[in-house]
Amino acid sequence: MSKIICRTHSAVFKAKVAMAALKGDKMLAELAQQFDVHPNQIS
Repeated sequence: MSKIICRTHSAVFKAKVAMAALKGDKMLAELAQQFDVHPNQIS
């Protein structure tokens, strides 16, 4: 069995992702790929 490793994100990273999502320039899927997170984590 492989062990699942959960990443923790800093407040600065979260703020950066939130600001990018609020801009509305890119789709959620593009932002998720850019920041290497799942799209559900952004919304």
